[in-house]
Amino acid sequence: MAENSENRIMNKDFKLKDSYEIGDLLEIMRILRSPRGCPWDREQTHKSIRHNFLEETYEVLEAIDNSDPELLKEELGDVLLQVVFHARMEEESGGFSFSDVADGICKKLIVRHPHVFGGITVENSAEVLNNWDKIKLKTKGISSQSEAMANIPHIYPALMKSQKVQEKAKKAGFDWDSADGAFDKIIEEREELKEALLSGDEGKIQDELGDLLFAVVNVARFCRQDAETALSRATDKFISRFSKVEHLALEQRLSLKSLSLQEMDKLWEQAKKVHNK
Repeated sequence: MAENSENRIMNKDFKLKDSYEIGDLLEIMRILRSPRGCPWDREQTHKSIRHNFLEETYEVLEAIDNSDPELLKEELGDVLLQVVFHARMEEESGGFSFSDVADGICKKLIVRHPHVFGGITVENSAEVLNNWDKIKLKTKGISSQSEAMANIPHIYPALMKSQKVQEKAKKAGFDWDSADGAFDKIIEEREELKEALLSGDEGKIQDELGDLLFAVVNVARFCRQDAETALSRATDKFISRFSKVEHLALEQRLSLKSLSLQEMDKLWEQAKKVHNK
């Protein structure tokens, strides 16, 4: 009871408002992490809340995909909280502060936009991106595209990472002349995977499966599509159609487990027609 009383006294200087700004968020986080703040917030480390950052980022993407501005506003706030949380932990340990984070990104934006903050002239967005890449490589001390590939975070989802690697290979001039070459590569890798399956060699199977997936990502790039997004949409579509298959089977008093592949395929085609209406 005494501690609760001290908490009220300690937080007495924090004024409730109708509207808050970034400074208020920083102060709230300071209070939460203080000795008489929140026990849970005090116990957290960079690693203990690492997964939270990823979850909140995905929730922002979902709000964008759903075209929901109110949800987007809320989820962006949750991501901002993660930034403030990590910055506060660093400040407490004598590392950097939130101001250092803001300073760093401001300087990066100024350096990478010489056509806005310097004397460089550009004609279009393509030139902007070209300059951005050159400046990025220079500031990071990277002298080759292979170094740039190695610099891609290993934590990226595999499809995203492979597409970024391919984009960097293209910048070095290592790419198909057209989508036809990328499509032909899929056929080649498919046959090699079939051979690996016949051999029963698990190592070969994994290698050839990876090569096939990499080839498919190449086609996605030529189609100017994000492979990660495309696969996610396909997965959601499968779930939706499979749900309809189950519903159709229930309507017809059928058990999916007892159906032949041909019978299930018939239900699948019915579900596709319903889905495409």
